Amino acid sequence: MKLTDYLRDTKGELKYVKWPSRKDTVRFTFIVIVVSIFVALYLGFFDFIFSYILDKFII
Repeated sequence: MKLTDYLRDTKGELKYVKWPSRKDTVRFTFIVIVVSIFVALYLGFFDFIFSYILDKFII
């Protein structure tokens, strides 16, 4: 299969893709950012707690 055939077939397949609306894209991006911040805070909290406990045992 040649590269040109591949690119032509790919372009043809992209016609069948249902792209999300701008509203959906913004909403899902917001959800990803909020969940990422929540996970970072959650992991950071436990990292802080475990580091604190470990310091108490070592010192």
